[in-house]
Amino acid sequence: MAQDRQELDRLIAEITAQQQRLVLRHFDNDDAWSLGCLLVELAHERALPIVVDIRRGAHQLFHAAMAGTTPDNDTWVERKVRVVERFGAPSYLMGLRALAEGTTFPVKYSLSEQEYAAHGGAFPLTVHGVGQVGTVTVSGLPQAQDHALVVEALEQVFDQQS
Repeated sequence: MAQDRQELDRLIAEITAQQQRLVLRHFDNDDAWSLGCLLVELAHERALPIVVDIRRGAHQLFHAAMAGTTPDNDTWVERKVRVVERFGAPSYLMGLRALAEGTTFPVKYSLSEQEYAAHGGAFPLTVHGVGQVGTVTVSGLPQAQDHALVVEALEQVFDQQS
């Protein structure tokens, strides 16, 4: 159990550091297109059955559903996005924090599981000097893989903007 707790604490610290580091210089419609196309390209290269969704506020700027996805993936996107919008943190991080406290996300916050999903894959889009402006979400893989794919793409965008 101690090893599991150490791994949980390590993951929480890692994702917290990712969120602090991946602050973009700018984010507009063209940036959403580039990020979305990058995620679709990665999905094609790896034959990943994912949905990609990018929003600035409530405005959906990019949406793509790869082969092997279903409308259920879109439902997961909506639920993950609600977590990021409400808490300003990656959906995976919110679920892990609740787990570290010995509870679940829905119990901790008294929120409906039909409306909120604190599972990996949704990440806040944050702009330096502005704050959170939107979300990027992937759905279709196990939660750690959804999260990792989003972070991989965001790191490439961040590096291009630096």
